[in-house]
Amino acid sequence: MRFFDGKIVALTGAGSGIGRALALDLAERGATLALADRNAESLAETAQLAKAGTTISQHTLDVADEAAVGAFADAVRAAHGGADIVINNAGVAIYGSVMEVSTAELRWLMDINFYGVVFGVRAFLPMLLERPEATIVNVSSLFGLWAPAGQSAYAAAKFAVRGYSESLRGELSHTNVHVVTVHPAGVATAIARTSRIAAAADRELAEKSSRSFDKLLSMPPEEAAAIILKGIERKDDRVLVGSDAVRIDLMTRLLGPRAARILNRRVPFDPARDRRTAAT
Repeated sequence: MRFFDGKIVALTGAGSGIGRALALDLAERGATLALADRNAESLAETAQLAKAGTTISQHTLDVADEAAVGAFADAVRAAHGGADIVINNAGVAIYGSVMEVSTAELRWLMDINFYGVVFGVRAFLPMLLERPEATIVNVSSLFGLWAPAGQSAYAAAKFAVRGYSESLRGELSHTNVHVVTVHPAGVATAIARTSRIAAAADRELAEKSSRSFDKLLSMPPEEAAAIILKGIERKDDRVLVGSDAVRIDLMTRLLGPRAARILNRRVPFDPARDRRTAAT
């Protein structure tokens, strides 16, 4: 509890899911919060749910907008004097195969899931380097450990977050800033139900896939948040959230490419989809 007491935390995607759970847990632990989300209404709900007496600033933000993220960092400095911890959590998903997801749709997802992280790091790093001790937390995914069939866009972004974070950690290894990569699995958020469906995708099949993935999301966001905060406090390099993340991480390490062949048997995906799409 003491580690976060008095810390200033900038958190994106704070309006729902893991982001909201992190915000509420951090409030209980005595942190000062700079909360950001695209949805101003959801953001306000998070702030209302936080522990009474918590110092909170709210920032409506599209993390895909580099200038807006820079303005967010400036606003955090103005409101709170800087930041000790930055959690780049905002993210979206899209259903569709390699040929179904258009270039424009892929860029939309990458702008939020990957470049949103890049913009957050670049905007806040100068002020983090001013602190005696600071932390950058970049949220990847289970699909940053394994790329299932039918999730090429999402997995590409989350593997990019993983690689970017590992390189960043090396660059900052002799500084006061520690980098944590988070790989959540099976957390009961709305991401599966609210994901976009690619315009060229078979909507019925995509909705079936969404329902299948949604059934696998059982861990309460509050439990995930507690695991993440424990990892931050321990200065872990990686935080695996959920038994699936631990198991799949081990499988990929031990089995290499064979792990993906085994795991893909669980994924509701028709391998003929891309051939059909390419032929039209």
